Amino acid sequence: MSTETIAVPAKPKEPKEALFSPKNKRLLYDPLNDNNPITVQVLGICSALAVTVKMKPSIVMAVAVIVVCAFSNVIISFIRNIIPTRIRIIVQLTVVAAMVILVDQFLKAFVFDVSKQLSVFVGLIITNCIIMGRLEAFAMANKPWPSFLDGIGNGFGYGLILVIVSMIRELFGSGELMGFRIIPESIYKLGYFNNSLVIMPPMALIIVGIIIWVQRSGNKKLIESK
Repeated sequence: MSTETIAVPAKPKEPKEALFSPKNKRLLYDPLNDNNPITVQVLGICSALAVTVKMKPSIVMAVAVIVVCAFSNVIISFIRNIIPTRIRIIVQLTVVAAMVILVDQFLKAFVFDVSKQLSVFVGLIITNCIIMGRLEAFAMANKPWPSFLDGIGNGFGYGLILVIVSMIRELFGSGELMGFRIIPESIYKLGYFNNSLVIMPPMALIIVGIIIWVQRSGNKKLIESK
């Protein structure tokens, strides 16, 4: 009886994907236009209407969502294989809540005035559909690095719309941007008045609707086939 062993050929190693491969880059820039969480996925609309009266709180809110979305994605991606399926939503909420508490405490410590303006909306990041959607749809099925990029991209996509809406509302509602006077006094002396309708929540919804209309008119990928 022969005792000769048969050598098993080693499996070829899969090529390591570059950190910023074309696939990973799309995770960053797709949410800015083709897959924007507000204008295409229609998520996170509530906070987009509520915090966009002024640019400063809108920018702070955008940064808060970017941080929470990116790092929640990373944490969930790291532990995705040990989370029991039945309690995965509870685990996701716990991670997001912990991140939101950290961000809220940071805002209260370093930008207290803006934290007061944002009021309960920082806490409501816990229920933001964008973050929960990315955790469930992406982080639970992908590695930490792509999940981090996905969180950054979707956070920036959300923040981009917040900044555009707040810029329009603050300029035409108060004549200012970031607290600085933009519309000169000479224009007011000619009979111009700040439009108080612009700072009302319904106008924010109209502005978001106009952005969606302009975006879909110019982007052929978003035109639905009849």
